[in-house]
Amino acid sequence: MACSTGKFLALLMFCGLTYLMLTHASPIHSITNHVSSVVSSEVGDKSIINGSFGFKRLLRKPPRLPPRLITREVNSTNKSIAKSNKKSKWTSRRKSVRKAFIHAWSGYKNYAMGYDELMPLSRRGVNGLGGLGATVVDALDSAMIMKLHDVVFEAGSWIEKHLPERILRKGQVNLFETTIRVVGGLLSAYHLSNSNPTYKGPTPSVYLETAKKLADRLLTAFTSSPTAIPFSDVVLHDHTAHAAPDGLSSTSEASTLQLEFNYLSFLTGEQKYSVEAMKVLEHMKILPKVEGLVPIYISPSSGEFSGANIRLGSRGDSYYEYLIKVWLQQRQSNLTYLHDMYVEAMKGVKHLLVKKSKPNGLVFVGELPYGVDGGFSPKMDHLVCFLPGTLALGATKGITKAKAMEEDLLTFEDLENLKLAEDLAKTCFEMYAVTSTGLAPEIAYFNSEGYSEEGLDGGNKTSEYIHDIVIKHADRHNLLRPETVESLFILYRITEDSKYREWGWSIFKAFEKYTKVDSCGYSSLDDVTMLPPRRRDKMETFFLGETLKYLYLLFSESNLIPLTEFVFNTEAHPIPIIAEK
Repeated sequence: MACSTGKFLALLMFCGLTYLMLTHASPIHSITNHVSSVVSSEVGDKSIINGSFGFKRLLRKPPRLPPRLITREVNSTNKSIAKSNKKSKWTSRRKSVRKAFIHAWSGYKNYAMGYDELMPLSRRGVNGLGGLGATVVDALDSAMIMKLHDVVFEAGSWIEKHLPERILRKGQVNLFETTIRVVGGLLSAYHLSNSNPTYKGPTPSVYLETAKKLADRLLTAFTSSPTAIPFSDVVLHDHTAHAAPDGLSSTSEASTLQLEFNYLSFLTGEQKYSVEAMKVLEHMKILPKVEGLVPIYISPSSGEFSGANIRLGSRGDSYYEYLIKVWLQQRQSNLTYLHDMYVEAMKGVKHLLVKKSKPNGLVFVGELPYGVDGGFSPKMDHLVCFLPGTLALGATKGITKAKAMEEDLLTFEDLENLKLAEDLAKTCFEMYAVTSTGLAPEIAYFNSEGYSEEGLDGGNKTSEYIHDIVIKHADRHNLLRPETVESLFILYRITEDSKYREWGWSIFKAFEKYTKVDSCGYSSLDDVTMLPPRRRDKMETFFLGETLKYLYLLFSESNLIPLTEFVFNTEAHPIPIIAEK
C-alpha cells in the first residue's frame, strides 16, 4: 500500500509538471497567438504548439546583457554631452550678439549712412568726428569677424566710393580719434580681407591706400609741432595742424597712435609713419614721472607735462595701455624701455591708486587730481575698466594662465597683477549689477577711508555692494561703452574662467532690454538708476566697433583673433603682431 501511494504521488507530480509546461506560454506566445503562428510557420518549429518548447526554455542559456560601461566611460560620455551643450549655449549667445549688430547696422544704414553717427530716436545722422563716416569704418572689421558678408560689401563699397574724396575735402579732425577709428579700422580691414578673399567689396589694397592717404595728412600734426608731441587737431583739406584752444594735448591722445602708424610703416615700407609716432614715446621716456605715473596733459609747445592731475580715466587711460601693447606688437625690436615703463607704472598704480571700498572691500582705482601731495579721490571712470584686460595681457603676454604656469613663465609680480586684474574686473561688473538697469554709469565713486556719501546708490537694492558704490546725479549716463566687456573678453581668454562669459551675457541682456530702439539701432542712456531709463538719442561708433565685437569674441572660440597673434588698438581694431621687421 505504501509503495502504491508513493508511485501515485510521483505520477501525480510528473503529470503536474507536464501540464505546467504545456499550458505556460512563452513570452512570444503570451504576447499574441498571431506572433506564435508566424514564428511556427517561418521556422518550421512545431514545439511551441506540442509543448516541447517548455523543455527548451528550461535548458536554454540566459540571454546576454549588453556590456555595462565602467564609471570612467560613463563620466567621459557625460562630459562630452555637457561640453556639447555648453558649446551650443555660447553659439546661441554669439548669434544673439550678431543679430544685435545687424539691428544696429541696419538702423545706421537706413537713416545715417555716411554720417559719423546715428541718432536712433531722431532717425538721422550727425557728424561729430570730422565727417569721415566713422561708423562705417569702425564697424567694418566687426562685420568681417562676424562673417556678415552683406554688411562688409555695403561698408567696403561706401569706403571705396566716398572716403578718399572726403579725406581730400574735409576740414578739422582730431588726430587721436581719427587715427584709432579710421586709420585703425582701415588697416584691420586690410589684414582681415587679405586673410579671407571671399569677402565681397573692394580689393584689400583699397583699404591700405585709403589709410595711407589719410595718414599722410595726419602726419602734419607731428611735423608742424616744435616738439616730439603732436598737435591735437588737423585740417585735412589744407594740410595744416594746430593745438587745442588751451594749447595742450591729452597725454593719452598723443601716446595712442603708435600701433596704427607702426603697422602702416610695416605694410608700406615707408618708415616716416612709425618714426614720427614713436618719437612721442621716446620723448615721454625721459620726462619726470611719479612712480611711473604721468599727468593727463602735455604741451606740444614745451614738450613737458602740464599740471599734476594723475588718473587712469579720460585723458590718461590709453597711455598705459599702449606701453605694453606697442611692446607686444614689436617684441623683436629693441623696445624694452616700453616694457620697463609699463612695469614701473603698474607698481605706481598699485602703490598710489588702488584702494578698497567699505563695507565690502571692492578693489578700485582712484585718482590724484592735485598730484601725489594733493589728496586721493575715490573716483573711477568706466574708462578705467580697460585696466583689468591690460594687466592680464601684460602678465601672460596673451597665452593662457595655465600654459604660462606650466612653462614657469610668470613672475611673482605677474601673478600679483593677474590677481589685481581679476579683482578690478569684479568691481567693473558690480558697477553694472548695482544699478536698476544692470548698466554701469559713466563715473562711480566708492565709499572708503575718508569718503562716504549716502542716498546716491545705483538703485538695485538686492546688490551686495549697494552701500559701496556711489553714483552722483551728473555721472549716471551710459554711452554704450566697451571697456568692461573688453576686459572680460581678455580675462576669459587668459584664465578660461566661464564666469567672465556669464558676466558678459548679463551685460548684453541689459543692453538689449534698455538701449535697443526697436525701429532703429541702440541709444545711450541718461540715467542708469531709473526705470525706465531716459534715452540720449546717440549711438556711438564704438558700440559697433568695440562693444559688440568684444561680446562676440567673448562668446567665440579662442582661436578667433587669438591674443598671441594680434593686439587690439584702443578702438578694438585687431592689428597683427609684427614677428620680424
